[in-house]
Amino acid sequence: MSYEIRYKPAFATIFVALQPGEKLTAEAGAMASMDGKINLATTFFGGFFPALMKAFLGGESLFVNTFSNPTREALQLVLTQASVGDIEVLDLKGTEEMCLQPGAYIAHMGKLHLGVQWAGFKSWLSGEGLFRLKVKGPGRVFFGAYGGISAYQVRGDFVVDTGHLVAYSPALTMNIQMAGGLVGSITSGEGLVNRLEGNGKIYLQSRSIDGLAKFLRTKLR
Repeated sequence: MSYEIRYKPAFATIFVALQPGEKLTAEAGAMASMDGKINLATTFFGGFFPALMKAFLGGESLFVNTFSNPTREALQLVLTQASVGDIEVLDLKGTEEMCLQPGAYIAHMGKLHLGVQWAGFKSWLSGEGLFRLKVKGPGRVFFGAYGGISAYQVRGDFVVDTGHLVAYSPALTMNIQMAGGLVGSITSGEGLVNRLEGNGKIYLQSRSIDGLAKFLRTKLR
């Protein structure tokens, strides 16, 4: 399968060339357009009960769509996400793992396993939710977020403002703390921050949906 992510970073869209016999699975509503010869099958996201867990605990769609190419020619499939923002792709080899924030998952192909795990109250306080979607290779996964996406390699300590973490290695641990003491945290407007510890890769979004919501509330009064 070949692909191209166009219109980055504000309006990122995935253009996929499905080769004969290839399949790709995407969350419900991700398809923007496709060749008429592509077959579409809708199923629960990993089965009925796993789908309920991913939908109500992991912030994902209850259903997924599987697109397959039954022809002998390459067919085009175009995927996007609901929010304005960037899209990235991860190729996970062997048993490599990555955790995604709720709602970040767009599509995947290969033998990728997607499961929901308890993330803990620290994750909830950081704005990432009580549960996390964990993807395990081998396979390729597309994920997106509001704003541009940047990748960083954490070695030791790294501080992230809450609501900006899109994906992270499960080897990293989260510690929620005030940005600079009680008074400093309140007056600086930073509040709580997420201190990541360990060695692993993270993906950050340049904008926060919560920040956008707060901004709009001030304009709608």
